[in-house]
Formats: sequence, structure tokens, C-alpha cells
Amino acid sequence: MSVWLPTAPCTPAGCATPQWPTVGRFTAVFRLVTGAAAVLVGVLLAPLAIPLTAAGRAGLVSLWCRTVIRAFGVRVRIVGSPVSAGAGGTLVVPNHISWLDIPLVAAVLPGRMLAKREVRQWPVLGPVAGFGGTLFVDRDRLRALPGVVRTMADALRAGSRVIVFPEGSTWCGREKGRFRNAAFQSALDAGAAVQPVRIAYGPVGAAAFVGEDALAASLWRVATAAGLTAEIRVLPPIPAGSHADRRSLARAAHRAVAGDAAATFAHTAVDKDSANLPSPSVHHSANFSPASASSVRTLS
Repeated sequence: MSVWLPTAPCTPAGCATPQWPTVGRFTAVFRLVTGAAAVLVGVLLAPLAIPLTAAGRAGLVSLWCRTVIRAFGVRVRIVGSPVSAGAGGTLVVPNHISWLDIPLVAAVLPGRMLAKREVRQWPVLGPVAGFGGTLFVDRDRLRALPGVVRTMADALRAGSRVIVFPEGSTWCGREKGRFRNAAFQSALDAGAAVQPVRIAYGPVGAAAFVGEDALAASLWRVATAAGLTAEIRVLPPIPAGSHADRRSLARAAHRAVAGDAAATFAHTAVDKDSANLPSPSVHHSANFSPASASSVRTLS
């Protein structure tokens, strides 16, 4: 890992040691099988979506991601209302906890993800990511970053919703990393609004995918967790032009997403982390009040 890349102090031992109720082995295996089947069906049917409009493909991606999440036994709670994709380009900036963040955000705010270059080479999911308009970044080449920012700005100018995890690394959910500034330059260049999004899971730790965690181990924790709930809170957008530079814009988005930890359901009844190792991510990358409780809804 390059020394300039973001790191988090989270490890599987410190963050993801089971401290929550679990389901039986048969139920867990069933969830794994149905989850894998949902992913495979989406991959096989993806070419059928080629003739559709961008809005049609986005709708199918959203439906597919909802199906995958539910197949793994995860319930989703949505707070707030996303800005319409037709309202112009928007830079979506969630905190980053798990691989589950990716289908979770895509289910509620489908758009073009920013992912590390290696994802393009992954079997099955790599071609699907490319088909879905994923923007790839070479995290080992700092000199390539300005080109990535220009590509993001072009997508925003074209009216796309671009999704980036600006912490640059997964954190367990009990703590959050600061937002890196670079991605926010694309919103400034394109004159696009920024959409902060807060992700939380309960029980904390069951969904965490941190440090040297193996994907298989994380999948098993998710499948065995009883009552795992994901909350995605869509916060008030930061209007285009409200901040003069990327640093102040990044700080404003970070303050919005960090919010009041005590108010987030997934931060209750858990112990403090004691982890101490870095965590590579699958992505690279005025205080706002939370959305009204009247806008709470669930995916089913």
C-alpha cells in the first residue's frame, strides 16, 4: 500500500468479534446461497438492460441491489429524501464501513461509483462494474488523481450522480475518518451540489469489513447476524457554490455525515474500539440537522 493512502485504525479482532445474536447455520447458509444467486442473476441479465435509457438502467440497478441486500437478511431503513437524479449532477459522499455500503447506496441513490482500478479485473463483478459506469482510479499513482477528478467533473456536468467514499478507507462504524479533499474539487469544477449520506449498521461490527478482513469471513458474519439493520440517512444537500474551496467543502460534508453519534441507532450498547492496524478500502477515493423522522421508510 502506498504511504499516502488513507488508513483506519480498525481490525477484525477489534471491531468484528461477534457480540450479537446469531441465526442458525441452516438459515445462514440459505442466506449465502440466495445472496449469491441474486448476484448471479443480475450478472446474467445485465446485457438485457443495454437498450434501456440511463434512468431505466438505474432503476434496474436499484432493484437488483435491494434484492441482494434482502437476500442476505439485511433490513434497510431510509431516512430523508434523495435529490432527483434529473435535478443535475450530484456528488454523493457517504461514510464507509463495509462492502454492504456499495449495494446499499446503489439501492437508494443509483449512480456512477468511484472504485479502485483492481475492481475492473475482478471476475464477474469487474465487467458488471464497468457496465454500470463505474469510474476507476489507480490508487498507487498520485499523479493520476487530477485526471480522475476531471473525469468525475465531466460526469457531473453531464448530469450524472457520482458516488465516492471520501474517507478512502473502511472504518468500523464506531469511528469515522476525515473526508479527503480531492473528490470535492470535481463538484466545484462542475458547479454541482454535494449530497452527504450517513450509513450506520446495527448491531455495530456485524457488517464491518476492515483491516485484513477476508471477504468470506465478512460474508459469513453478515449471513449469521440476527436482525442486522442498515440505516442510510440522506442529509440536506450542500448547494453548489456555497463553499469557495475543496477543503471547506470537504469539512462541511464531513461535519454533516459525522453528526451526533449518540443520535444514530447503531452507536448504542457497544464497546469502544481498541483496534490499531490500517484498513485498505475497496474504494478511493455549517452543521446540518438530520432529516425529518417523518421521512423514514424501509426497503422490503
